[in-house]
Amino acid sequence: MVAQYDIADGRPAKARSTALLPGLLLTAGIAGLGFGLRQLPMVGVLSPMILAIIIGIGFHNLIGTPARAKPGVTFAMRRILRAAIVLLGLQLTAAQVAEVGATGLAVIALTLVSTFLFTTWLGRLIGVERGLAQLIAAGTSICGASAVIAANTVTRAHDEDVAYAVACVTVFGSVAMFLYPLLPAALDLSPHAYGLWAGASIHEIAQVVAAAYQDGPAAGEFGTIAKLSRVMLLAPMVIALGLVAARRAAGHGHGAGHARPPMPWFVLGFLAMVGLNSLVTLPAEMKAALVLLTTFMLSMALAAMGLETDIAKLRAKGVRPFLLGFAAFAFIALFSLALVMMTT
Repeated sequence: MVAQYDIADGRPAKARSTALLPGLLLTAGIAGLGFGLRQLPMVGVLSPMILAIIIGIGFHNLIGTPARAKPGVTFAMRRILRAAIVLLGLQLTAAQVAEVGATGLAVIALTLVSTFLFTTWLGRLIGVERGLAQLIAAGTSICGASAVIAANTVTRAHDEDVAYAVACVTVFGSVAMFLYPLLPAALDLSPHAYGLWAGASIHEIAQVVAAAYQDGPAAGEFGTIAKLSRVMLLAPMVIALGLVAARRAAGHGHGAGHARPPMPWFVLGFLAMVGLNSLVTLPAEMKAALVLLTTFMLSMALAAMGLETDIAKLRAKGVRPFLLGFAAFAFIALFSLALVMMTT
Protein backbone atom coordinates (compact mmCIF):
# COMPACT_ATOMS: atom_id res chain seq x y z
CA MET A 1 0.00 0.00 0.00
CA VAL A 2 1.39 3.41 -0.97
CA ALA A 3 1.73 5.90 1.90
CA GLN A 4 0.01 9.27 1.57
CA TYR A 5 2.47 12.14 1.74
CA ASP A 6 1.93 15.67 2.94
CA ILE A 7 2.88 18.05 0.14
CA ALA A 8 4.15 20.69 2.60
CA ASP A 9 7.11 18.74 3.93
CA GLY A 10 7.27 15.44 2.04
CA ARG A 11 6.62 13.26 5.10
CA PRO A 12 3.85 10.69 5.27
CA ALA A 13 0.64 12.43 6.38
CA LYS A 14 0.19 10.02 9.31
CA ALA A 15 3.73 10.69 10.56
CA ARG A 16 3.20 14.43 10.34
CA SER A 17 -0.09 14.19 12.24
CA THR A 18 1.66 12.22 14.99
CA ALA A 19 4.40 14.85 15.15
CA LEU A 20 1.80 17.57 15.67
CA LEU A 21 0.08 15.81 18.57
CA PRO A 22 2.37 16.79 21.51
CA GLY A 23 2.25 20.49 20.66
CA LEU A 24 -1.49 20.47 20.02
CA LEU A 25 -2.13 18.70 23.31
CA LEU A 26 0.08 21.20 25.14
CA THR A 27 -1.60 24.27 23.62
CA ALA A 28 -5.07 22.77 24.14
CA GLY A 29 -4.21 22.00 27.76
CA ILE A 30 -3.03 25.57 28.36
CA ALA A 31 -6.17 26.95 26.67
CA GLY A 32 -8.31 24.70 28.88
CA LEU A 33 -6.45 25.90 31.96
CA GLY A 34 -7.14 29.49 30.86
CA PHE A 35 -10.87 28.72 30.74
CA GLY A 36 -10.70 27.07 34.14
CA LEU A 37 -8.85 29.92 35.82
CA ARG A 38 -11.60 32.35 34.78
CA GLN A 39 -13.80 30.75 37.43
CA LEU A 40 -11.58 32.19 40.17
CA PRO A 41 -12.52 35.50 41.85
CA MET A 42 -11.07 38.58 40.09
CA VAL A 43 -9.62 36.43 37.29
CA GLY A 44 -12.87 36.28 35.35
CA VAL A 45 -12.33 39.81 34.02
CA LEU A 46 -9.54 38.43 31.81
CA SER A 47 -10.37 36.52 28.65
CA PRO A 48 -9.15 32.91 28.22
CA MET A 49 -6.94 34.17 25.38
CA ILE A 50 -5.05 36.52 27.68
CA LEU A 51 -4.70 33.88 30.37
CA ALA A 52 -3.48 31.39 27.77
CA ILE A 53 -0.61 33.58 26.57
CA ILE A 54 0.38 34.38 30.18
CA ILE A 55 0.47 30.67 31.06
CA GLY A 56 2.33 29.88 27.86
CA ILE A 57 5.00 32.49 28.57
CA GLY A 58 5.37 31.21 32.13
CA PHE A 59 5.66 27.60 30.97
CA HIS A 60 8.24 28.41 28.31
CA ASN A 61 10.44 30.53 30.57
CA LEU A 62 10.20 28.43 33.74
CA ILE A 63 10.07 24.90 32.32
CA GLY A 64 10.88 25.20 28.63
CA THR A 65 8.87 24.19 25.58
CA PRO A 66 9.81 20.58 24.68
CA ALA A 67 11.42 20.20 21.26
CA ARG A 68 8.92 17.52 20.25
CA ALA A 69 6.09 20.01 20.85
CA LYS A 70 7.45 22.54 18.35
CA PRO A 71 5.61 21.25 15.24
CA GLY A 72 2.23 21.31 16.98
CA VAL A 73 2.90 24.72 18.53
CA THR A 74 3.72 26.13 15.09
CA PHE A 75 0.57 24.54 13.66
CA ALA A 76 -1.53 26.19 16.38
CA MET A 77 0.05 29.60 15.71
CA ARG A 78 -0.69 29.40 12.01
CA ARG A 79 -3.41 27.01 10.88
CA ILE A 80 -5.61 26.98 13.99
CA LEU A 81 -5.35 30.75 14.29
CA ARG A 82 -6.53 31.30 10.72
CA ALA A 83 -9.40 28.85 11.09
CA ALA A 84 -10.50 30.63 14.29
CA ILE A 85 -10.54 34.00 12.55
CA VAL A 86 -12.78 32.52 9.86
CA LEU A 87 -15.20 31.30 12.56
CA LEU A 88 -15.11 34.75 14.16
CA GLY A 89 -17.22 35.91 11.23
CA LEU A 90 -20.16 33.89 12.58
CA GLN A 91 -20.47 36.35 15.46
CA LEU A 92 -21.56 39.20 13.19
CA THR A 93 -24.41 39.82 10.75
CA ALA A 94 -25.15 42.57 8.25
CA ALA A 95 -28.30 43.39 10.23
CA GLN A 96 -26.23 44.10 13.35
CA VAL A 97 -24.00 46.43 11.37
CA ALA A 98 -27.11 48.22 10.07
CA GLU A 99 -28.33 48.76 13.65
CA VAL A 100 -25.31 50.92 14.36
CA GLY A 101 -26.39 53.32 11.62
CA ALA A 102 -24.40 55.35 9.15
CA THR A 103 -23.29 57.87 11.77
CA GLY A 104 -22.20 55.20 14.22
CA LEU A 105 -20.29 53.31 11.53
CA ALA A 106 -18.60 56.56 10.47
CA VAL A 107 -17.51 57.18 14.08
CA ILE A 108 -16.15 53.64 14.36
CA ALA A 109 -14.34 53.70 11.01
CA LEU A 110 -12.84 57.15 11.50
CA THR A 111 -11.69 56.26 15.00
CA LEU A 112 -10.10 53.03 13.79
CA VAL A 113 -8.22 54.56 10.88
CA SER A 114 -7.09 57.63 12.85
CA THR A 115 -5.88 55.49 15.78
CA PHE A 116 -3.96 53.15 13.51
CA LEU A 117 -2.27 56.01 11.63
CA PHE A 118 -1.49 57.92 14.83
CA THR A 119 0.01 54.87 16.52
CA THR A 120 2.23 53.88 13.60
CA TRP A 121 3.33 57.52 13.15
CA LEU A 122 4.19 57.91 16.82
CA GLY A 123 5.94 54.54 16.77
CA ARG A 124 8.30 55.79 14.05
CA LEU A 125 8.79 59.05 15.93
CA ILE A 126 9.88 57.44 19.20
CA GLY A 127 11.83 54.60 17.60
CA VAL A 128 9.57 51.56 18.04
CA GLU A 129 10.12 48.83 15.43
CA ARG A 130 7.65 48.99 12.55
CA GLY A 131 6.24 45.50 13.08
CA LEU A 132 5.66 46.00 16.80
CA ALA A 133 4.11 49.44 16.25
CA GLN A 134 1.72 47.97 13.67
CA LEU A 135 0.67 45.20 16.06
CA ILE A 136 0.00 47.67 18.89
CA ALA A 137 -1.92 49.83 16.40
CA ALA A 138 -4.03 46.90 15.20
CA GLY A 139 -4.79 45.64 18.70
CA THR A 140 -5.77 49.09 19.95
CA SER A 141 -7.80 50.19 16.95
CA ILE A 142 -9.69 46.97 16.17
CA CYS A 143 -10.20 44.16 18.66
CA GLY A 144 -7.32 43.52 21.03
CA ALA A 145 -5.45 40.23 21.01
CA SER A 146 -7.44 38.78 18.08
CA ALA A 147 -6.42 41.72 15.88
CA VAL A 148 -2.79 41.47 17.01
CA ILE A 149 -2.45 37.86 15.95
CA ALA A 150 -4.49 38.40 12.77
CA ALA A 151 -2.32 41.37 11.75
CA ASN A 152 0.80 39.34 12.44
CA THR A 153 -0.15 36.90 9.68
CA VAL A 154 0.92 39.58 7.21
CA THR A 155 3.39 41.70 9.22
CA ARG A 156 5.29 38.57 10.35
CA ALA A 157 6.79 40.24 13.41
CA HIS A 158 8.72 38.29 16.05
CA ASP A 159 6.79 36.25 18.62
CA GLU A 160 8.09 38.58 21.34
CA ASP A 161 6.53 41.50 19.46
CA VAL A 162 3.18 39.68 19.43
CA ALA A 163 3.41 39.00 23.16
CA TYR A 164 4.38 42.60 23.91
CA ALA A 165 1.51 43.95 21.80
CA VAL A 166 -0.97 41.60 23.46
CA ALA A 167 0.30 42.72 26.87
CA CYS A 168 -0.19 46.39 25.94
CA VAL A 169 -3.73 46.02 24.66
CA THR A 170 -4.63 43.81 27.64
CA VAL A 171 -3.35 46.28 30.24
CA PHE A 172 -4.89 49.37 28.70
CA GLY A 173 -8.09 47.61 27.67
CA SER A 174 -8.51 46.50 31.27
CA VAL A 175 -7.93 50.07 32.47
CA ALA A 176 -10.69 51.24 30.10
CA MET A 177 -13.00 48.47 31.30
CA PHE A 178 -12.83 49.78 34.88
CA LEU A 179 -12.56 53.49 34.06
CA TYR A 180 -15.33 53.96 31.49
CA PRO A 181 -18.30 53.00 33.74
CA LEU A 182 -17.36 55.88 36.08
CA LEU A 183 -17.78 58.50 33.35
CA PRO A 184 -21.23 58.46 31.65
CA ALA A 185 -22.89 60.71 34.24
CA ALA A 186 -19.94 63.10 34.44
CA LEU A 187 -19.83 63.39 30.64
CA ASP A 188 -23.63 63.51 30.31
CA LEU A 189 -23.66 60.56 27.90
CA SER A 190 -26.91 58.80 27.04
CA PRO A 191 -26.92 54.96 27.07
CA HIS A 192 -26.73 55.04 23.24
CA ALA A 193 -23.78 57.46 23.22
CA TYR A 194 -21.95 55.60 25.99
CA GLY A 195 -22.45 52.26 24.26
CA LEU A 196 -21.09 53.67 21.00
CA TRP A 197 -18.08 55.16 22.80
CA ALA A 198 -17.30 51.89 24.56
CA GLY A 199 -17.76 49.83 21.39
CA ALA A 200 -15.67 52.20 19.29
CA SER A 201 -12.70 52.46 21.64
CA ILE A 202 -12.28 49.65 24.21
CA HIS A 203 -9.92 46.94 23.01
CA GLU A 204 -11.38 43.45 23.62
CA ILE A 205 -14.98 42.31 23.01
CA ALA A 206 -15.22 40.94 26.55
CA GLN A 207 -13.96 44.24 27.97
CA VAL A 208 -16.58 46.17 25.98
CA VAL A 209 -19.36 43.92 27.26
CA ALA A 210 -18.19 44.28 30.86
CA ALA A 211 -17.89 48.08 30.65
CA ALA A 212 -20.98 48.84 28.56
CA TYR A 213 -23.45 46.79 30.62
CA GLN A 214 -22.44 48.73 33.74
CA ASP A 215 -24.59 51.56 32.36
CA GLY A 216 -27.61 49.33 31.82
CA PRO A 217 -28.89 46.85 29.20
CA ALA A 218 -29.50 49.49 26.51
CA ALA A 219 -25.89 50.68 26.66
CA GLY A 220 -24.64 47.12 26.92
CA GLU A 221 -26.51 45.84 23.88
CA PHE A 222 -25.58 48.82 21.69
CA GLY A 223 -21.96 48.73 22.84
CA THR A 224 -21.70 45.04 21.95
CA ILE A 225 -23.18 45.59 18.49
CA ALA A 226 -20.90 48.60 17.90
CA LYS A 227 -17.89 46.50 18.91
CA LEU A 228 -18.85 43.64 16.60
CA SER A 229 -19.23 46.14 13.76
CA ARG A 230 -15.72 47.33 14.55
CA VAL A 231 -14.50 43.71 14.37
CA MET A 232 -15.90 43.61 10.82
CA LEU A 233 -13.18 46.10 9.85
CA LEU A 234 -10.54 43.52 10.77
CA ALA A 235 -10.79 42.13 7.22
CA PRO A 236 -10.02 45.34 5.27
CA MET A 237 -7.28 46.23 7.78
CA VAL A 238 -5.48 42.92 7.26
CA ILE A 239 -5.88 43.28 3.49
CA ALA A 240 -4.41 46.80 3.65
CA LEU A 241 -1.46 45.60 5.74
CA GLY A 242 -0.91 42.78 3.25
CA LEU A 243 -0.82 45.26 0.36
CA VAL A 244 1.66 47.47 2.21
CA ALA A 245 3.86 44.45 3.01
CA ALA A 246 3.76 43.29 -0.62
CA ARG A 247 4.65 46.75 -1.92
CA ARG A 248 7.50 47.09 0.58
CA ALA A 249 8.87 43.67 -0.39
CA ALA A 250 8.77 44.62 -4.07
CA GLY A 251 10.38 47.98 -3.31
CA HIS A 252 13.29 46.24 -1.60
CA GLY A 253 14.01 44.23 -4.74
CA HIS A 254 12.38 40.96 -3.68
CA GLY A 255 10.05 41.08 -6.68
CA ALA A 256 6.33 40.61 -6.88
CA GLY A 257 6.71 36.85 -6.75
CA HIS A 258 8.25 37.05 -3.31
CA ALA A 259 5.77 39.52 -1.85
CA ARG A 260 3.23 38.17 0.55
CA PRO A 261 -0.30 37.69 -0.81
CA PRO A 262 -2.31 40.87 -0.15
CA MET A 263 -5.54 38.89 0.42
CA PRO A 264 -5.00 36.04 2.93
CA TRP A 265 -7.54 33.24 2.46
CA PHE A 266 -8.79 33.47 6.04
CA VAL A 267 -9.95 37.06 5.45
CA LEU A 268 -12.17 35.85 2.61
CA GLY A 269 -13.38 33.07 4.89
CA PHE A 270 -14.19 35.60 7.61
CA LEU A 271 -16.29 37.66 5.18
CA ALA A 272 -17.98 34.51 3.87
CA MET A 273 -18.99 33.52 7.40
CA VAL A 274 -20.44 37.00 8.01
CA GLY A 275 -22.48 36.55 4.83
CA LEU A 276 -23.61 33.07 5.84
CA ASN A 277 -24.61 34.25 9.31
CA SER A 278 -26.58 37.09 7.70
CA LEU A 279 -28.53 34.77 5.39
CA VAL A 280 -29.00 31.68 7.56
CA THR A 281 -30.35 31.71 11.10
CA LEU A 282 -28.25 29.31 13.11
CA PRO A 283 -29.81 27.63 16.19
CA ALA A 284 -28.91 29.44 19.40
CA GLU A 285 -27.24 26.31 20.82
CA MET A 286 -25.08 25.91 17.73
CA LYS A 287 -24.10 29.58 17.75
CA ALA A 288 -23.12 29.41 21.43
CA ALA A 289 -21.03 26.30 20.75
CA LEU A 290 -19.29 28.00 17.82
CA VAL A 291 -18.49 31.07 19.92
CA LEU A 292 -16.96 28.80 22.55
CA LEU A 293 -15.01 26.84 19.92
CA THR A 294 -13.70 30.05 18.33
CA THR A 295 -12.52 31.40 21.68
CA PHE A 296 -10.85 28.07 22.50
CA MET A 297 -9.02 27.99 19.16
CA LEU A 298 -7.84 31.57 19.59
CA SER A 299 -6.68 30.66 23.10
CA MET A 300 -4.68 27.75 21.66
CA ALA A 301 -3.04 30.13 19.18
CA LEU A 302 -2.11 32.57 21.93
CA ALA A 303 -0.86 29.74 24.13
CA ALA A 304 1.42 28.81 21.23
CA MET A 305 2.62 32.42 21.01
CA GLY A 306 3.44 32.29 24.69
CA LEU A 307 5.34 29.02 24.26
CA GLU A 308 7.59 30.79 21.74
CA THR A 309 8.16 33.95 23.80
CA ASP A 310 11.39 34.66 25.66
CA ILE A 311 10.97 37.11 28.57
CA ALA A 312 14.56 38.28 28.19
CA LYS A 313 13.74 39.42 24.65
CA LEU A 314 10.61 41.16 25.93
CA ARG A 315 12.69 43.12 28.45
CA ALA A 316 15.09 44.06 25.67
CA LYS A 317 12.24 45.91 23.92
CA GLY A 318 12.40 48.55 26.65
CA VAL A 319 9.70 50.94 27.80
CA ARG A 320 9.03 52.78 24.53
CA PRO A 321 6.54 50.24 23.12
CA PHE A 322 4.63 50.38 26.42
CA LEU A 323 4.50 54.18 26.20
CA LEU A 324 3.26 53.78 22.63
CA GLY A 325 0.48 51.49 23.88
CA PHE A 326 -0.52 54.08 26.47
CA ALA A 327 -0.53 56.88 23.91
CA ALA A 328 -2.66 54.78 21.55
CA PHE A 329 -5.10 54.02 24.38
CA ALA A 330 -5.39 57.71 25.29
CA PHE A 331 -5.82 58.73 21.67
CA ILE A 332 -8.58 56.26 20.84
CA ALA A 333 -10.48 57.11 24.04
CA LEU A 334 -10.36 60.88 23.55
CA PHE A 335 -10.76 60.92 19.77
CA SER A 336 -13.77 58.61 19.76
CA LEU A 337 -15.35 60.49 22.69
CA ALA A 338 -15.06 63.76 20.77
CA LEU A 339 -16.73 62.20 17.73
CA VAL A 340 -19.51 60.64 19.83
CA MET A 341 -20.24 63.94 21.59
CA MET A 342 -20.34 65.80 18.26
CA THR A 343 -22.68 63.33 16.57
CA THR A 344 -25.15 62.20 19.26
